[in-house]
Formats: sequence, C-alpha cells, structure tokens
Amino acid sequence: MNIKPIRNDDELKVAFQHLEMVFQAEPDTLEADEMEVLVTLIEAYENKHYAITPLSNKP
Repeated sequence: MNIKPIRNDDELKVAFQHLEMVFQAEPDTLEADEMEVLVTLIEAYENKHYAITPLSNKP
C-alpha cells in the first residue's frame, strides 16, 4: 500500500480509480484498510477544495 496525500485533481482521479479496485474488499484485510484510508484522503481533499457551503435564508 503506497498511500500519500492527494494534492491535485489528477491525483484525486487516480485515488478514485484505485478506490474502485478495493471498494468491495473483505473486512479485516489489507485492501479494506486501504479503502478506508483512501476514503478519508478523498473526503479531506474534497472538503478542502470543493466545500459545499450552506444556502443563506436571506432573499
């Protein structure tokens, strides 16, 4: 498992492609651990670069 921070959209795309390969991993396997780490990294990158802000109730 060679996991590193996601720094740009190209790396995000690669992370998603790799996530697809391990997404159905059996629990308590290296692949399941890898999936969990990838999901965490992807979420962190998306929250930082594609944050969804709440809508304002003001007209």
